[in-house]
Amino acid sequence: MLTFISQRRSRNCEGSTRRDFLKVGALGMGSLSLPALLRARADAAAAGQDVKDTSVIWLWLSGGPTHVETFDPKMTAPAEYRSITGEVPTSLPGVTLGGTFPKMAAVADKLAIVRSFAHTNSGHGGGTHFVMTGYDNRAVDNGGLPTRPSVGSILSRVRGPNNLDTGIPTYVRMNGILADGPAFLGAAYSPFDPNGQARQNMSLVVERRRLDDRRALLQGLDQVNRDADRSQLMEGLDSFEQQAFNLVLSRSQQAFDLKTEDPRIVELYGPRLGQQLLTARRLCEAGCGFVTVNYGGWDMHGNIKQGLEQRSPQLDHAVAALVEDMSQRGVDKNILLVVTGEFGRTPKINGGAGRDHWAPLSTLALAGGGLKMGQVIGESAAKVDVPKTTPIGPQDLMATVFNVLGIDRRIQFVDQAGRPVYMIEDGKPIEELV
Repeated sequence: MLTFISQRRSRNCEGSTRRDFLKVGALGMGSLSLPALLRARADAAAAGQDVKDTSVIWLWLSGGPTHVETFDPKMTAPAEYRSITGEVPTSLPGVTLGGTFPKMAAVADKLAIVRSFAHTNSGHGGGTHFVMTGYDNRAVDNGGLPTRPSVGSILSRVRGPNNLDTGIPTYVRMNGILADGPAFLGAAYSPFDPNGQARQNMSLVVERRRLDDRRALLQGLDQVNRDADRSQLMEGLDSFEQQAFNLVLSRSQQAFDLKTEDPRIVELYGPRLGQQLLTARRLCEAGCGFVTVNYGGWDMHGNIKQGLEQRSPQLDHAVAALVEDMSQRGVDKNILLVVTGEFGRTPKINGGAGRDHWAPLSTLALAGGGLKMGQVIGESAAKVDVPKTTPIGPQDLMATVFNVLGIDRRIQFVDQAGRPVYMIEDGKPIEELV
């Protein structure tokens, strides 16, 4: 067994230890070894079973972004309701976005905008839990713990915590979001956190009964590879064990390192958020199934115009760069970008020139995933307060993501009470997208 593991013992909001490790050989509690899983996957493919390698980049705008000034400016509404940043025309005839998103507007033909997303929890914690898991949990706003697993953790449970071909973690957290953990699925399916000490403080543990080399191999991954070559450690291992050893020691590390990326692409994405989205794209191409990125600061109760002028440019630039790059690389069929937050904002501007929490209506932006892009789905009412068309809820978004990832939306797991429960009870994939 090969295990890259951090010595850190910090805990997340659910009280579980962060999965700051890569494990090759044993992939979580009670699971098969990696070589065995690789064999199982090969057997499944040979039998004609569908094995999806699709991925999701989940861009979370924490705080609750205004739906009006982002993706539904509604300039036909009364002045106190319409977008106070105006609107900008998009590449789709007759469709506009909020005035601070010109670059996203230019790639709107590669986006799908949902203007009828809605749920019933206007609390930051509860709303986040609702959108991240598909289930309401009002106790979270009063200090309660998440009770349902996030989509990333569900995928980790379905596919295994590591990609069977590359060793890349199935679920990576670029920065934390409430309710982004495994809940009753168990800590083995928590997200891998590359922002911790895992990549700076890794040690290699090798079972001596399986490998002839008796050295500690603590000089880093390059030294490990050289030692392996010199001592011919790989001789005698079957092809799946060789695959597990070689791929994890190489590609799984390079995917996190932008120094190996074309500098022109790095510059294209821009700073901070752009670098995170570029890393997310690289991780997905290397076999990661679900990456969360949190870009906060959207809780704009006052002076929303100033807030948007500060927060929008980086989001606008980074998302447009990712969407265009995915299209040019041809990975938009395999990688789905989801842009959302916990809720929208009140339709009417308040006395502080801002907007307050509002769950009855918000918006989504999606790109790629092999879905039907270049469209606006749903419509808001005249005062952008509720959906005019049939509401699309968190479980519908969840079902759409399951569809992209190849997860059966009737899948069940055993909860903390020992009962099998559905991950999705009544959600259906968004019809216009699939």
